[in-house]
Amino acid sequence: MSHHGTDGACVGWDASGCEGTVHCPPRCPRFVDKEGARWTVRPAVDEDERFLVEMYERFGRSDRAQGLPPVSRSRRVEWVRAMLTEGSNVVAERGGEPFGHAMYTPTDAAVPELAVFVHPDAQDRGVGTELCRHVIADAAAAGREGIELHVETGNRAARSVYRTVGFEVVERRGDLRMRLDLDDPIATEVRWPPIVREGSAEPPAGVPSGDTASVRPPADD
Repeated sequence: MSHHGTDGACVGWDASGCEGTVHCPPRCPRFVDKEGARWTVRPAVDEDERFLVEMYERFGRSDRAQGLPPVSRSRRVEWVRAMLTEGSNVVAERGGEPFGHAMYTPTDAAVPELAVFVHPDAQDRGVGTELCRHVIADAAAAGREGIELHVETGNRAARSVYRTVGFEVVERRGDLRMRLDLDDPIATEVRWPPIVREGSAEPPAGVPSGDTASVRPPADD
């Protein structure tokens, strides 16, 4: 079944049986976390700047990594604005409020850098992992060659998330540098429509890059 209206818009929350349409983003925006809460992961827009700055104001010292997000408000504003301008950004929102933010930057780099941040109140629920998958899907759809990131050696939780979504350590020099090549199968799998990802259907052989229009043709409601 399609789970989409005639204009391509989603008409239901449970997307597990959705076959996707040409209107869909690289990865389905609907997400249910480990506690059963419903989220939407969508591209960030300029109007999100104020809300993201407010979200980051609630980060404590232990929630920061490699000096980010910046401590002072003026630097946070500059940093968020730069990310929205120079990067490809997504936000995870619940009840219309962002609790997660991820991006790859710069957008025109063959191998841009990933960064992902989840509000302390929303951690350990799978939100960071889902944000990473969206960034991977977006970068693969945009024709990037790979994505890399830097993570502190002692940040075991973040390292576990990155390994889960396919990143491998390529350099150990102070912090760890990890990389995912976007010809890896995971860059295709994250772009499969939900019906395939949920195991209800098999992807056709030779499907390129997880294009939902190629994986499964749109169906009428």
